[in-house]
Amino acid sequence: MKIFNLLFLTLSVVLFLPAATLAQNSSLIDVFGDWSAFAQKQDGKPVCYIGSEPVKSAGNYSKRGDVLFLVTHRPADKANSVINFQAGYTFKTGTDVKLFIGDATFSLFTDGGDAWALDSKSDKAIVLALIKGAKMILKGTSARGTKTTDTFSLKGFTAAFKAASKACKL
Repeated sequence: MKIFNLLFLTLSVVLFLPAATLAQNSSLIDVFGDWSAFAQKQDGKPVCYIGSEPVKSAGNYSKRGDVLFLVTHRPADKANSVINFQAGYTFKTGTDVKLFIGDATFSLFTDGGDAWALDSKSDKAIVLALIKGAKMILKGTSARGTKTTDTFSLKGFTAAFKAASKACKL
């Protein structure tokens, strides 16, 4: 996994702050299998998250940006276990992403190049499935109509999730 790449992209997208500001305030907690855990302060409040890149990406595309899956805790905002899929392209308007973990299937709504769970209840259900699962598959459609399939290993997910949760005192 490209930890620096993941750290830089995660921070710049998740927190919507200039990269120079983020680099000073963030720290890698540790790498757990295929997942990395991070913690930082934003306006003096803790923000903790984990992220991973796919182990396999498929689709008939010629160029695609970085692909990431994140789970973020913002305890001061009471927004914990928020999932986010960054596809590396802009999604086709009006399409959802299908997320598969074992026998469980979830729909994520799309906005630009990001996909999100519908609500906090869905976030928590997805995290529980991630803890129990071995792999996760996400299927989406780009603005150009290209169908993509991204496969993520869940090796280390639970340990990374626990580390980020502990760092945010959850």
